Amino acid sequence: MTIAENVKQTPRFAEPTDYEDDFESWSYEQAELLRQRRFAELDLPNVIEELESMGSEQRHALESSYRLVIAHLLKWQFQPQLRSSSWEITIARERVNIARREEKNRALRAGAKQILESVYRDAVREAAMETGLPRDTFPFDCPYAAEQLRDHDWMPA
Repeated sequence: MTIAENVKQTPRFAEPTDYEDDFESWSYEQAELLRQRRFAELDLPNVIEELESMGSEQRHALESSYRLVIAHLLKWQFQPQLRSSSWEITIARERVNIARREEKNRALRAGAKQILESVYRDAVREAAMETGLPRDTFPFDCPYAAEQLRDHDWMPA
């Protein structure tokens, strides 16, 4: 057996870190195993779970940003006498977050219509709570297109 073959058969980590005990160390070890193409040593079920979770987290973060932009635009549109710079700051910040997430996750950008549909009721609930206006003050369906929600200069009348 050559030295290279012997090294390849020797486990990289004498005691692999348990996923449940130390996530940071476990993640580092799994990345190292992938870099070295030591696939047999991977904690494959948990690696798969984490990869799926990363995708879900990206979607959740994008949903949150869209919800915040919509809620603040509804307040802006339906309670203009209370407009504030903090509303504008929130809208601007979340539009930047949307742009960054969609730039790195094109599939999420392509699914923006479904995301808007899924978060609109929550945005209305939030806007109604913050304004004190009844929920039926706001349109039943989202009055804003994804392009408007992304546009850093667009605000409703």
